[in-house]
Amino acid sequence: MIYCCEEHVGEALDTIVEQYETFPVLNKLDVDNLFTSCEYCQSRAIYIVANK
Repeated sequence: MIYCCEEHVGEALDTIVEQYETFPVLNKLDVDNLFTSCEYCQSRAIYIVANK
């Protein structure tokens, strides 16, 4: 699972495809979620990209 901001969602999708050789699953985080930072830039994460 990769937590990412809107700017880095493309990179996260590419990373999942490259690492797991499968279709990525993109889910939007709830607004009420605790502050989770982007794994690429430390901004607030908006999406979770996973391999299933």
